[in-house]
Amino acid sequence: MNRAKLIVFSALGAGVSLIALVAVVRVAREERSEPARCPPGLAVAGARCCGGGQSLDAARCAGAPRSCAEGMHVAALPSPGCAADPHRIEYAGGELTLGPSDWEAEGTVAPRELTARRFTLDATEVTVEAWLGCVSARRCRATAVTEPGRPVTGVTPAEAARYCAFAGGRLPTGDEWLFAAMGAEARRFPWGATGLVCRRAAFGLERGPCARGATGPELAGARPDGRTPEGALDLSGNVAEWTTEPGGHFAARGGSYRSTVAAELKSWSARDADGAAPDVGFRCAYDAR
Repeated sequence: MNRAKLIVFSALGAGVSLIALVAVVRVAREERSEPARCPPGLAVAGARCCGGGQSLDAARCAGAPRSCAEGMHVAALPSPGCAADPHRIEYAGGELTLGPSDWEAEGTVAPRELTARRFTLDATEVTVEAWLGCVSARRCRATAVTEPGRPVTGVTPAEAARYCAFAGGRLPTGDEWLFAAMGAEARRFPWGATGLVCRRAAFGLERGPCARGATGPELAGARPDGRTPEGALDLSGNVAEWTTEPGGHFAARGGSYRSTVAAELKSWSARDADGAAPDVGFRCAYDAR
């Protein structure tokens, strides 16, 4: 009888150990799996989100997409791919107090009052597809990137301003950009006070934490969970964006796919810059009519 009990207890112990081992393996696999970042309609391809049916070829989404995310369309030029539907958002302007309360802003952001008149802003970064119209009109130079939905990068503030003039607008001022990113409630991130995760912003794609091996930005609009309450996309991450600043200089705002820490991705984040860079793009602002 005692021997029988011992055999039963041994079997039960082995079963519990096996269950525990399976649970540990499952957790380990989940921890190793890539964080969620691509919306429905797009699929994970290395460090990128590509259209359904596309494959990654030298960090480029290649082939004709079978599906795209909501708010995107299948573009044909300069090559097949998913591209954000162009649209604009109108802001009432007004006054806003810039005074971030978190410790990362100390010594970096000087509290001040922002003012802006009513203005309109592109909902997404200017894409290669949109830039192509300016190239065709011989107002802008051709770029090496051929994916229609990726943001234009590697352009100077003067080149970005030239495109915006072609589109009937201009580069946004720093205060206008902050109005769009922070809203009346002075949001810490464009979408809210907390929640910096890979499905909300295209960041940490080069060396982690969201992916590894990226050599350029994501498709514009590929993080719809990070849109502002007003509807603007990618104001945090993907590419930093040119703005005009007092005194005639320029800033690159909002962090990029290269950013790895929260301080680089908060609404108030900016760096002084004046030359073309692979992680800097832009969107245009328009005077209200």
